[in-house]
Amino acid sequence: MTATLADIVIRPLTPADSLEELTGLLHRAYKRLADLGFNYTAVDQSVETTRERIEGCECFVATLKGNIVGTVNLDVRGRDDPPWVVGRKDCAYASQLAVEPTLRKLGLGARLMDIAERRARDAGFAYCVGDTSERAEYLIAFYTGRGYEIVDHVQWEGKTYRSVVLAKKL
Repeated sequence: MTATLADIVIRPLTPADSLEELTGLLHRAYKRLADLGFNYTAVDQSVETTRERIEGCECFVATLKGNIVGTVNLDVRGRDDPPWVVGRKDCAYASQLAVEPTLRKLGLGARLMDIAERRARDAGFAYCVGDTSERAEYLIAFYTGRGYEIVDHVQWEGKTYRSVVLAKKL
């Protein structure tokens, strides 16, 4: 797909959006991480897992000509994991950031995170938090370049890698 950021619309996920299409995007976007040996959930999650992971959260999608080409999930309910977040009421949690591989390098991931961070700030949260493999250097560089700091480490059950927890003061 040839496109510019001006061609892409970012909006909340609606009931009319296809979770099959969203799941397919996640699989394509996370293939790069699977090829590095990381078993992120999004690598091969089912449509039901996609549904479960967005339930109760705010899911944003980027669309191009009606197709979902990007997404980010924002949990503003409060979480009981990872340890750095436990008991805190000031953290929104961003997850499953994904961009269609053919559209990488346009800045779409940054735009999606801008929206998630702005939404977290508008909802009164002091931090936007997320996690990624401590060996996913390009992702850590992306987040630290946006002002995130590594605040913790966590070993998620069933994962073949240890994650860093990243937080950005909003």
